[in-house]
Amino acid sequence: MNAYLIQFIQLLSGVLYVALLARVLSSWFNIGQTSPFYPIIKLVFQVTEPILAPIRRVLPRLGMLDLSPMVALILLSFIQRMVVRVLAG
Repeated sequence: MNAYLIQFIQLLSGVLYVALLARVLSSWFNIGQTSPFYPIIKLVFQVTEPILAPIRRVLPRLGMLDLSPMVALILLSFIQRMVVRVLAG
């Protein structure tokens, strides 16, 4: 049972990791509503915003640089490792 739960946690953290990276990359390119990728980017924003919003409230902005995705990736990696370690025993 724990093996399936560990695989699920790893899969979920992998999907979130890719979504956060997609969010960062989409911010570098001007993807408008007429782009064929817009529905995907909209979904990525809906998935990642609940993760990034609390971090932004705590983390100060450095001009135009938003470090919240980097902090989220580090926290996601840390949490994933800790949960897997606890489940693995």
